[in-house]
This record gives sequence, structure tokens and C-alpha cells, in this order.
Amino acid sequence: MTAKNLIYDGTFDGFLSAVFYVFEHKLKTVTIQNEFTVQQGLFSENETIHTNEAKANRVWKGIKSKLSSQGSYQLYYAFLSEQSGVEDLLLDYIQYTFSQYHKVDKDYSHPSILKIAQIAKSVGREKHRMEAFVRFRLTKDDIYFANIEPDFNVLPLIEKHFKRRYADQKWVIYDIKRNYGMFYDLKNVEVMQMDFPDNFDFTKTNDAFFATQEFEFQKLWQDYFKATNIESRKNMKLHIRHIPKRYWKYLSEKQPI
Repeated sequence: MTAKNLIYDGTFDGFLSAVFYVFEHKLKTVTIQNEFTVQQGLFSENETIHTNEAKANRVWKGIKSKLSSQGSYQLYYAFLSEQSGVEDLLLDYIQYTFSQYHKVDKDYSHPSILKIAQIAKSVGREKHRMEAFVRFRLTKDDIYFANIEPDFNVLPLIEKHFKRRYADQKWVIYDIKRNYGMFYDLKNVEVMQMDFPDNFDFTKTNDAFFATQEFEFQKLWQDYFKATNIESRKNMKLHIRHIPKRYWKYLSEKQPI
């Protein structure tokens, strides 16, 4: 039997639709690939899987019935890691899950379950870092704007935190690495995309786009950070462990005064 390479649209529903196809056709030799990262196998046949919400929901409902709530979250977190080959790991995890009568998400003797748990833990850490390190800047349109560039696709995971914490102001959090963002309009959060000028510098607060008072807020924040940073107690190794350098370029307190 020819090996199948199932290509999906990169969404979680698309991935679950591909999983449905695997079970529906009882495929044994199969891989699943995001359409943006397809690599043609020498002995495999590509097949495009169209996202089907009803089928995706059936798979997800079945998974949730077989796993603990933590196991379901781990599976979704691992998917958002976007790591190469994670779809095949997840498929192996799901196939094993449906082959057992008991919940398997703590069965770390199974290599796929252990690996998924490790990946999910890394994604969870990135989620908490983004919740801590997002810095909003007030635009001239009276919308608070923040750009992020996380290692993993954690934007869907931080939506609730910011909707709850900043419920009384309009905001946009934009993932410049993946070119999409979330806009909160005081009622709902919507996924959106933006076209930025070619010379737009996300590390700078340009007075063409940002409100005048934003510069005053940033100066106050920098002064506060400088005043509370006791030089004699500085522990750079500890500081970098909690605030990795890759985040510094987007932190107001790290910009020159």
C-alpha cells in the first residue's frame, strides 16, 4: 500500500479533519503535514484534506472523552508549538489513546505521550512569559497596541488573560512572526491581519503612529525601573533566566532613556 501524506491548512480543525480521515480510511502508513511546510516524500502520495468542522468536532469530542482535561490541553498546546513533525507525534498519541480503555495521558512510558507532555510544558512556559512581557502602547486611534514574537503560536492561549485584565480598553496584540493578531473592541476578540509600512520598526515608538502621552508613560516607566533597580543587588544570570534577552527589544524598560 502506498504511503499517504495528508496535507491540511495549518489550523487545529484542519489537523483534526486529517485525523478523522486516517481513522475513516483505516490508514496505517501515513504522515500529516501543514500546507506551509510540505516536504514531498519519495515514496508517498500527497492528498489535500479540506477542513470539516463537523468531523473535527467529532474527533475532538472523542479525544476529550478519553483524556483528562490536562491531557486535552497538552495535546492542543503541543499542536501550537508548530514543531516539525509534531502532527505525526500527535497522531500516534491519538491512535494510542483510542486503542486503550483507560486514560493514557499520564502513561509516560509511551514515547509520544512523554514527548507531547514535554513540548506542551515548553509552550505553557512561553504562554506565561507572553502574559508577563506584553507591553502596550497607545496609538493615535486610542487603541492599545502590542507586538509579540513568541517561539510558539501562543496568541490563542493568551486571549482570555488580556480580555479579562484589560476589559475596559480596546487593544491589539500582534504576532509579527506569524503575521496575525487579535483585536478586542470592548465586546469581542477577533482575529485580524495588518499591513505595516516597509520601514516600520516594532522596537520604536514612532510619533507618526503613537499618541503623545505614550512617550510620557514610557519615560515614567523607565524612570521607575531605573529607580527600583538596585545596582549592588543585580544578579544578571537570574535576571536573564526570568526575562530572556530575546524579549528585551520589545520591553519599554529596556529601551534607552
